Amino acid sequence: MASATATRQSLLTLHATTAADAMTLNPLSIRDQASVREAVVFLTDRRISAAPVINEAGRPVGVISEADILRYDREHVNHLQPVPDYYLHSELTLPSGERLPDEFEIEVDDDSSVSDIMTPVIYSVTPDTPIEEVVRQLVHRRIHRLFVVDHDNSLIGVITTLDLLKRLRV
Repeated sequence: MASATATRQSLLTLHATTAADAMTLNPLSIRDQASVREAVVFLTDRRISAAPVINEAGRPVGVISEADILRYDREHVNHLQPVPDYYLHSELTLPSGERLPDEFEIEVDDDSSVSDIMTPVIYSVTPDTPIEEVVRQLVHRRIHRLFVVDHDNSLIGVITTLDLLKRLRV
């Protein structure tokens, strides 16, 4: 019975030979001097969980992820001092006419940049890296993406675990 089950199971094969075969070209990236607020908008608007951070020369210098932003936000959000009592007794309304709750807080502007909170490590491969090495690095490093750089170390692509899953065939 066990041998019959084994014969019905098919092995999956990864249809790619090199990093170039599996990469997504021209990945979305963000500049190292962008503000944290810009990074939040960038990631959420594009529905991505992380992006490479590039310097002025277009070379990757780090990765900004939702986890980086959440960790930063948890540790660094500041608010103005509590509202003085005389405000609590008056009508606090927005221009739209909506009344503010008595316990509202105002967030203080933050001028931190992506380079202040990013993970300053880039794991990368070249386009000719064998796909077996790509998979080995993803598994060994326990990461979800590898960046592909050219001979000048400029960012040209990204390989995610989803990219590899899409290339699995029976």
